[in-house]
Amino acid sequence: MRVVSLVPSLTEAVARTLPGALVGATDWCTHPADLDVTRIGGTKNPALDRILALAPDLVIANEEENRAPDLDALRAAGLAVLVTEVRSVPQAFAELDRVLRACGAHGRPRWLKEAEEAWAALPEPAGRRTAVVPVWRRPWMVLGRDTFAGDVLARLGVDHLYAGHPDRYPRVPLDDLRAAAPDLVVLPDEPYRFTGDDGPEAFPGLPCALVSGRHLTWYGPSLTEAPRVLSEALRAARR
Repeated sequence: MRVVSLVPSLTEAVARTLPGALVGATDWCTHPADLDVTRIGGTKNPALDRILALAPDLVIANEEENRAPDLDALRAAGLAVLVTEVRSVPQAFAELDRVLRACGAHGRPRWLKEAEEAWAALPEPAGRRTAVVPVWRRPWMVLGRDTFAGDVLARLGVDHLYAGHPDRYPRVPLDDLRAAAPDLVVLPDEPYRFTGDDGPEAFPGLPCALVSGRHLTWYGPSLTEAPRVLSEALRAARR
């Protein structure tokens, strides 16, 4: 199989499971660090001509990360395109299995089994906390309804306050985020790179948890260690 991936987490999953299958990936596909394939642009603006020149047997994509017009254009050019939908941890496992089998894997890889076991063994949270989870600033945008990251946090005992919002990633004024009075603010380092010097200052008096965006939003090998890594970051939330 010759595979082009338009999704960073799927790139990591395929590269880990089927070395040599990937021939193209986006500029944002940072894992594994030594991945040596043709880069085909961004997730939202892939270079379609570069993809076509690679003559892949399969292009793997995601309904949230990639634009429908780009995927339609690839199909119109005769390429097979597999589009995933991942909005919960169980759905991530099912979709990863589907993608890897479509790419030529025989059975589930060890890392995927270990990831499932890690999440199945997660103890019931001792208590629950509320949070707002910004994913961008200028303008401020937060997790809304029906998101994979929201499900991840819920399984760790954190209920984000905009889970019932009609939008999946609503724009919310900063004053409204503060007025929501969450127990903590969860600040990932992607897609916006929040840091100790860029983010917490906007929420004076509130504990802020700086978390790995890869562990919060990626569905791939990082799922194996995500429960531990995220739990530690949430416990370390500081004012």
